[in-house]
Amino acid sequence: MKLKLLLATIILLLGSFNLFAQTHSNEIGVETDNDSYLARGSDRYYTDGIFIYFRHALAVDSNSKLQNKVLGFEAGQKIFNPQSGTIALYPGGPDNPGYIDRPFAAYLYAGSTLNFLYNDESNLKLSAQLGMIGPDAYGKQVQTWVHKTFGFYHPSGWEYQIDNNAVLNLSAEYNRLLTRVDFFDVSLISYGNLGNGFSGAGAGPLLRFGLFNQLFNSISTQSTAIKKNKTTPLHKRELFAYYKPQFNWVAYDATIQGGLFTGHNADSMEVTSDKNPFMLSNEVGISYTDNRFVLNLAAIYNTKNTREMIRPHQWGAITGFYRFK
Repeated sequence: MKLKLLLATIILLLGSFNLFAQTHSNEIGVETDNDSYLARGSDRYYTDGIFIYFRHALAVDSNSKLQNKVLGFEAGQKIFNPQSGTIALYPGGPDNPGYIDRPFAAYLYAGSTLNFLYNDESNLKLSAQLGMIGPDAYGKQVQTWVHKTFGFYHPSGWEYQIDNNAVLNLSAEYNRLLTRVDFFDVSLISYGNLGNGFSGAGAGPLLRFGLFNQLFNSISTQSTAIKKNKTTPLHKRELFAYYKPQFNWVAYDATIQGGLFTGHNADSMEVTSDKNPFMLSNEVGISYTDNRFVLNLAAIYNTKNTREMIRPHQWGAITGFYRFK
């Protein structure tokens, strides 16, 4: 009887350990961004985004400085408006583009990432994107369909959108843990972009409050896919709130300024704006991960992207992943 009890206890403990240490090397997910998620009645500036992700964790050597390495693939679309999705709401109507304080624009792309996550809880994420800004990014068609489907107003003014430009963009993101005590930690986050679509850099702190894991296996660094845990996670699940303020320097933004290497076409109705070289962003959110699911809810508040914009802008983001072998 005692032997059976001992065996049952061992099996239970082993089962608990396996559940705790269980890993998944693949995950697929979707992110949707929209300013309507904040229920503030706005439909302006960065108004809608949809993204599809697939991530696969690669093997790392047991004696390597790497704790995790994740290969990712993604595709997405971003849609931008001026102060309204229809300038017909303003005096002069669609024949008066003077009310376009941020250009109509869409960005459609596909890309790949490679994320190196180290023992010291730093990581380097390299990205490349190939896409299109302009009518061939189908912003007008998608926005018109969405507004018609859900009974919103009919968009107008897309004849003034940014002209077609093929985009190649490279980026690097570096993060590093600064300090951690119990249920609170602070990390440095930074990035740099280089390309004919978007160029610039930014940095700021990431503050997390709650149950979180190390940065080499956390939603905070897009590393919840992992081949094998070399280090025991801090928690079986993640559930934490976070705050991410960031200072951004904008060198070029083709969704605002138009093509970097293309001159103005005399027959074009394109309306561009003057970018603000510096921008502050604030993101607050809640993150959750468990054995199979990854979820993030966020609200992002940005200062003005252009000199002409009449207001700052904000939007909500909902991200979900399913993890599997």
